[in-house]
Amino acid sequence: MAETLQLNSTFLHPTFFILTGFPGLESAQTWLTPVFGPIYLLALLGNGALLAVVWIDSTLHQPMFLLLAMPAATDLGLATSIAPGLLAVLWLGPRSVPYAVCLVQMFFVHALTAMESGVLLAMAGDRAVAIGRPLHYPVLVTKAHVGYAALALALKAVAIVVPFPLLVAKSEHFQAKTIGHTYCAHMAVVELVVGNTRVNNLYGLALSLAISSMDILGITGSYGLIAHAVLQLPTQEACAKAFGTCSSHICVILAFYIPGLFSYLTHRFAHHTVPKPVHILLSNIYLLLPPALNLLLYGAHTKQIRNQLLDTFTFRKSPL
Repeated sequence: MAETLQLNSTFLHPTFFILTGFPGLESAQTWLTPVFGPIYLLALLGNGALLAVVWIDSTLHQPMFLLLAMPAATDLGLATSIAPGLLAVLWLGPRSVPYAVCLVQMFFVHALTAMESGVLLAMAGDRAVAIGRPLHYPVLVTKAHVGYAALALALKAVAIVVPFPLLVAKSEHFQAKTIGHTYCAHMAVVELVVGNTRVNNLYGLALSLAISSMDILGITGSYGLIAHAVLQLPTQEACAKAFGTCSSHICVILAFYIPGLFSYLTHRFAHHTVPKPVHILLSNIYLLLPPALNLLLYGAHTKQIRNQLLDTFTFRKSPL
């Protein structure tokens, strides 16, 4: 009888979900619009400008700059998959999202996040080769190899994230249509499923740990090789210059992994002590802040891109 009553109070394959934003802060979340609005605008314009400059200027069609275009394209897609819906919820209040659209958003958010982590690893490897084996760099890092790496990262992200929406789609009953979040995060939707969600939870946990730990270990190993190579340079000026070429990448790594790991750990192990609005805020910062920093970091620290941006957007004539 209890099971029958439970099923009668649930929804069989709902046609839509309702995103509420920050639970408990519905009346005040409008004030977050001036925060996330400029962040998304900066991500949109910054990454768009970075991609346009690399595309237009044929002198930038080199492996190093193509590698810089990879995070720009990934971050542009990641920010666009989240920010418009987030701003709509903040400004207009709870909004309905069709069931299929929710699953599509779930796929793209998690796939692009996995892609971003892989791109950071690839860029760390690029710096390790450039500093540790500069004579072999033109042979080891070519445009073809960059293309193969981008394809491999994309295929890996698709393969490991496809089970997320498929596992949710197999669920027949949901206890509610309201998602207490700003986007269709996998675990936020799984919490609404009636029945055994052990496979969803275990796969999500294993996937998050595997991707994060492998990529972080790879990045750490790359920077270990970089540090070893730099410390063997003859002068402090050469050491500072070598480390300077990695500074922007290190900043992006910290901006991506620190909020991400904190958000993940609080959700998994401290969700009873950390308020849910704080967790949701961290997850949005984790996904939207790194895309907003790309142009400021890579554009400011890469002379060729900085000069081309100035030439393009200030109509400055390039020196002959």
